[in-house]
Amino acid sequence: MSEQLRHGPTVRRLADWDADRLADLAAEHGTPLYVTDLDRIRENYRRIDAAFPDAEVFYAAKANTGGAVLETLIDEGAPIECAASGEIRRAMAAGADGDRIQYTAVNPPDADLDYAVAHWEEYPGLTVTAGATDTLDRLAERGYDGRLAIRVNPDIGTGHHEKVATGKDAKFGVPWERAAEAVADARERFDLVGLHMHVGSGVLGEDLEDHRRAVEKFGRLVREVGPLEFADIGGGFGVPYREDEPPLDIEEAAAVTREALGDVDARLALEPGRYVVADASLVVTAVNTRKPTPGRTVVGVDASMTTMIRPAMFGSYHPIRNLTGEGETERVAVGGPVCTSADNFCTDRPLTRPERGDLLAIGNAGAYGYELASNFHSQPRPADVAVENGAARVVRERESHDGIVRLER
Repeated sequence: MSEQLRHGPTVRRLADWDADRLADLAAEHGTPLYVTDLDRIRENYRRIDAAFPDAEVFYAAKANTGGAVLETLIDEGAPIECAASGEIRRAMAAGADGDRIQYTAVNPPDADLDYAVAHWEEYPGLTVTAGATDTLDRLAERGYDGRLAIRVNPDIGTGHHEKVATGKDAKFGVPWERAAEAVADARERFDLVGLHMHVGSGVLGEDLEDHRRAVEKFGRLVREVGPLEFADIGGGFGVPYREDEPPLDIEEAAAVTREALGDVDARLALEPGRYVVADASLVVTAVNTRKPTPGRTVVGVDASMTTMIRPAMFGSYHPIRNLTGEGETERVAVGGPVCTSADNFCTDRPLTRPERGDLLAIGNAGAYGYELASNFHSQPRPADVAVENGAARVVRERESHDGIVRLER
């Protein structure tokens, strides 16, 4: 295995993708189209796994539950962290070891707990992570007395947006002042194996101080209540979305984490999601409308917020590149066919002059891209093509209109 594939560059920019190859894939499979590079996913997982050599590095499935993605990471030896029963089902379908799944419940519905307990009865290595004492009671009512971790809320959050700064959101984890009490209760009723926390999502260099403070606080609690099998700091390590934004130094992040956690009687665990998959996927979309206006040119494309909602949901920046156009650049707004002003990928961006029929690529779509795709406006969800070792294959078929209504009666 070459060093390039073992570790890969620390960041993959949109300009690094082969424009001709992307155009060929769009011609063959249509647009809008997700393209996912499985080799890049391997590189990203190996890099973070190497930075934390003494830790157990889970993959947080919620970032991208595509079967090909899960199969690739399971092949790399990654255990899978699931936030819902459907993710457990998908992980198992992809070949996961049922005893190496961690289920992190957040206000779990009854059906989810029923599913998790049924899974545990067959695979007793399952670990359930509970973020509320109420969840402990509900598990006990179902006869569960297996492996359990307590998620605590460090009251310190950070990340790329306030909606993902989970470390200071009361929804997530047992309140800090009740953590020791919850641990004592759990030890009497379950096989308590770990503590868990998560500071937020999209942590980059400027966020490492908040990460350090949260982990340092967490380490004190682990020492207070130990011994434990593991201390899980969650995920959250980010990738740069803007072209001039530097990548996270994952070696520095690992060093900060180890120093902040300190000497604990527990193995370090973490659950990267975005870091592993974000820059491994993009969306290819075709220009269908060009409308000059007094302020800027409005460019209509066949992708929309139903294809990738992050710009509408978080105000997120995603790089955009004209794959086939030529000539001068101009400032444009790029939006889709959904009837809301939120359906925009950018509102004032310099791009090579887009003409009808041009293909645009929207980068860094691998995390929470296809996962949040919807059928609003009865839009069929797009196809997803995986590339690996130079070959391409469809890993998710394009949804049809008939497929959208298949469950209706």
